[in-house]
This record gives sequence, C-alpha cells and structure tokens, in this order.
Amino acid sequence: MERIICLAAGYLCGLFQTGYIYGKLHGIDIRSYGSGNSGSTNALRVMGKKAGLTVFVGDFLKTVIPCFITRLLFKDQPELMYVYMLYTGLGVILGHNFPFYLGFKGGKGIAATAGIIFSIDWRLTVICLSCFILLVAVTRYVSLGSLVASVILLVWDAVQNLRGAYGLIPGRLEFTAVTAVITVMAFWRHRANIGRLLKGTENKVGAKKQ
Repeated sequence: MERIICLAAGYLCGLFQTGYIYGKLHGIDIRSYGSGNSGSTNALRVMGKKAGLTVFVGDFLKTVIPCFITRLLFKDQPELMYVYMLYTGLGVILGHNFPFYLGFKGGKGIAATAGIIFSIDWRLTVICLSCFILLVAVTRYVSLGSLVASVILLVWDAVQNLRGAYGLIPGRLEFTAVTAVITVMAFWRHRANIGRLLKGTENKVGAKKQ
C-alpha cells in the first residue's frame, strides 16, 4: 500500500507541467514546437535560456519536494525509506511524461530524474552533474549527457545495494529494480534521440529549432 501511495502521490506532483504552463503564459503550446515535448531542453531551444532554466528548476523541485516529504514520513523505516523515495520519484516521472489531461504527451523526465539523484545522495549528484556538464560541454548533446547520468544512477544504486548502504535489507532487490525502471524509462523516452546520435544528426544545445 505504501508503494502505491508513493507512486500515486508522485504522479500527481508530476502533473505540474512547468514547460507547458510557462509556454501558455507566453502564448504558445511548447509541445507544438521543437522536439514536441514539454521538457526543459525543448524550452531552452524554443524560448531561450530563461525559459529553459525556469522549466528545469520547476521540474526538478517537483521531484525533490515529494521525495523529501517521503523521507520524513518514512524516517522510522530506514530499511525501506529509500525504496519509497524511488517509487515517489518514479511516480513524478510518469506524471511528467504521461499527463492524462494533456493526452499523455509530456516531457522526457530528465529534470525529474535529476531530482531523484539529488534526493538520494549528494555524492551521486556531484558525479552525475560533473559528467553531464563535461559531456555537454564537449559534444553539445544534452541527450547524451542525460542518458549517461541515468546510467550512472543505475550503476551507483546497484553498487550501494551490494555494499548494503542506505539501510537496505529487505528492499535491496527492489531498490535496484525500481532504479532500473527509471533508467529504462529515460532511454525509452530518448529513443528518437539515440537514433539521431547514432546517425550524427542529433540537435546540439544552442541550435534553435523553429
């Protein structure tokens, strides 16, 4: 029941479509431009740096806040607290990617995934952020940096799981399994980007799409 509640609460938080709302405030439906999704990268490309940063922060916080609340609510269950946080984060990603009131057409969940990374461990945050910045600076492919960060999340959680970190005892397998779902979701939502990366035609940051 706790898992279902965390998923449902996360999904409700994920329904706050920062990019869609920001676009509407400026007279456009962001999903009709650029890559067609409501995420921060498309907002950056279509509406500029201020829009991209605003949308990223909004989507980031809509994961961090419910994950923090989950941590507080289940602090007396340290062996499962992090598992419940992952369920909450996964719910946010699902709500962000598939908002029912927008015809299930949302974003790709990377800013929300960043919120999960931040909520789990500051060391993981530093590693993912450093790799993301380096990759984007060198290649100018935001999608590549995002995918690598999601893989680091999975590897990190698997290693910490084996080490018995985060107080995980009964929830060890489940912890890694939910993380794997989050990573697979990132790759699935970026499948078109992956195809373009392989062909060398992926959009680079800074190149505005009409």
